[in-house]
Amino acid sequence: MKFWKYHGLGNDFVLVENLDGKAPKDPDHVRVVCHRRFGVGADGILYLERSEKADYAMRVMNSDGSEAEMCGNGLRCLAKHIYDLGHISRTEMSIETPAGVMHIKVEVEGGKVSTATVDMGGPILDCPAIPMVCQGRFIDQPINVGGRELHGSAVSMGNPHLIIFDELDQEEMDRFGPLLERHELFPRKTNVEFVKSVDGILELKVYERGAGWTMACGTGACATVVAAALLGKAHFNEEVQVRLPGGGLWIKVWKDLSKVTMRGPASLVFEGQI
Repeated sequence: MKFWKYHGLGNDFVLVENLDGKAPKDPDHVRVVCHRRFGVGADGILYLERSEKADYAMRVMNSDGSEAEMCGNGLRCLAKHIYDLGHISRTEMSIETPAGVMHIKVEVEGGKVSTATVDMGGPILDCPAIPMVCQGRFIDQPINVGGRELHGSAVSMGNPHLIIFDELDQEEMDRFGPLLERHELFPRKTNVEFVKSVDGILELKVYERGAGWTMACGTGACATVVAAALLGKAHFNEEVQVRLPGGGLWIKVWKDLSKVTMRGPASLVFEGQI
């Protein structure tokens, strides 16, 4: 089986063209392929598939074998693959995901995609739809974890996120990340973002559901800027830079919360055979 290895700011993926629908998705296979010592090594597997609703479809399996509803960095990598390999010759495309159809515009340099801007749609703030075991919105609310009370904001960008602006050191983040991921308020677990604002830039570390600490998370960056704008820590209708361990993304949140766009790079690392 042929594969391509991509990354978006260090958030890395094995991409498989599953246009005939025969590529394996069972958890054991996914865990072996993503293992960084016994497999190719990746945060997850991207499956390029056919769609009746869009140009193509994307399925994402996390490195632990679970499926993710959405992946912003993965979308940019998939869009680069689709354009660079000639599946589509135009610079605008649509990709179906379990979270809905996403629209992407790519920027091309030397015949290859360098940057992609993704229309991520509007954020989901209603607790049951995130999903969370509560009602209304969960914005700057107390959440008890490991004997400590933190304050968090919950936002879904097709997948759940809990954003924490409390000042924590790395040891505390290492402790609370896994506990918050599987907190009882989140029946399907959650991604966890720890945020610090520095000179108008949001510095972000992400403990991803099903993958652990990652170099970057596109949906996490989007959810973080939504929460920051609602809390007055970032501006609506302006691109906000989010700095992750793997590099920077630029996120824009519409004031009426109708749309969030994400702009950032995608890179091919290598290709091979499994």
